[in-house]
Amino acid sequence: MTTLYTPRLTIRPLTPADLPALVVYRNDPEVARFQGWPLPSTLEQVQGLVSAAAAPLGAPGWVQRAVVDGDVLLGDVALNTQGQQAELGVTLARAAQGQGYAREAIQAVLGHAFGALQLHRVHAAIDPRNEAVARLLTRLGFRHEGIARLAYFHRGEWTDEARYGLLASEWTP
Repeated sequence: MTTLYTPRLTIRPLTPADLPALVVYRNDPEVARFQGWPLPSTLEQVQGLVSAAAAPLGAPGWVQRAVVDGDVLLGDVALNTQGQQAELGVTLARAAQGQGYAREAIQAVLGHAFGALQLHRVHAAIDPRNEAVARLLTRLGFRHEGIARLAYFHRGEWTDEARYGLLASEWTP
């Protein structure tokens, strides 16, 4: 099991004890606004994230990791690895937003992706209205690669999808 450490955070597999807090922040309308999971999010729906967390970060498919400060679950970060590329995802509880936790967690995951996993490319697909994440990805070195117009049906409406990518050769730790 892959566990990563930063000066403030531990990025570790999700455990059953994390699930109640995970359900709470996944049901927060502000947190869920740009995310693709179904609402309401239930304990039964998120239980699969714990069993999937047994996979090492970088295993094929989505692998979630808890973002923890001490004993407090702040959110989660994930990689969806396919061959030498992976899609990145991150979610933080509202109380943890705006404090640099997402940047710190993503930097740790990118270090692992481009270091130990030797991935060629990491990409992210976001709702372009999620301006905070767009700015964060840009600050982390991701390039805005374009917008797929009305590319997915989300919460009752067709929504654009902004795409960002970062090559291993472009990443600076």
